[in-house]
Amino acid sequence: MNIINSIRILFSKDRDFAISLSNLLGFTPGNISVYHLAFRHRSAAEEHPSGIKLSNERLEYLGDAVLGAVIAEMLFKKFPYKEEGFLTEMRSRIVNRDHLNKLAMKLGIDQFMNGSIDPGAKNRSAYGDAFEALIGAVYIDKGYEKTKRLILKRIVNNHIHLDEIVGQESNFKSKLINWSQREKRNVEFEFLEEIENMGKKLLRVRVLLDGQEISRGEDFSKKRAEQIAAEKACAQIGI
Repeated sequence: MNIINSIRILFSKDRDFAISLSNLLGFTPGNISVYHLAFRHRSAAEEHPSGIKLSNERLEYLGDAVLGAVIAEMLFKKFPYKEEGFLTEMRSRIVNRDHLNKLAMKLGIDQFMNGSIDPGAKNRSAYGDAFEALIGAVYIDKGYEKTKRLILKRIVNNHIHLDEIVGQESNFKSKLINWSQREKRNVEFEFLEEIENMGKKLLRVRVLLDGQEISRGEDFSKKRAEQIAAEKACAQIGI
C-alpha cells in the first residue's frame, strides 16, 4: 500500500480504528473493510444482497489455515530432530482454542469486537475465533510473508513461551484420574455439546469432581478438549 492510501485512511472516519489496529499489528492497514469484518461476530452479521450473512467466520477459516502453516514451519525448523508426533502435539498446544482465547485477550482483541458476546465468552471461542479471523484479514490485505512476520515477531516472540509449552505435562487426564484414585474421589468427564463452526465441530466437555463441575474444555478434538478441561481441573485442585 502506498503512502497516499495510508494518509487517506488516517484522515477518514476509520481513523481511530486504523490507529488502534496499527498499534496492534505494527503497520498501517490497507484494506480497512476486511479488518472490520474480522471483528464482526456472527451476532452482528450483515446481510449481503446475495442473501449471505457476512461475519468473521470465513476469515476465521482462512486464518486458522495460515496460522497452522506458520506454526508448523516454525516448529519444523526449531526442532530438526524431533519426530512428527512431537511436532503435532506442540502445534496443537499452541493453536488449541483455550490458548488462542487467552492470547486474544492479551492482545486486546475483545476491545475491537462487534457483536453481542456473552460476558462468559472469555472461556469460549469468540475471541480466539476473532484472532484467527484477524490473521486471515492480514493475509488478504498484506499477503503470506507479512502475515508470517506478524505471527512470528509480534505474537510468538512476545506472547508464546515455547520452553514452557514443551515442558508442560501432556496427559493431564491421566494425572487427574490417578490423583482421584489415590484420594478416593470420583472424577468424571462429561460431554456437553457440539457446536458447528464453519463446517468444523467444536466439542465442549466438563470435569465433575464428586458430582460437581470444576472445569470445562473445548476443542475440535474430543481428546484435546478433555485434556484442556483436565489441565484446568488440576490447576483448580492444586495438583
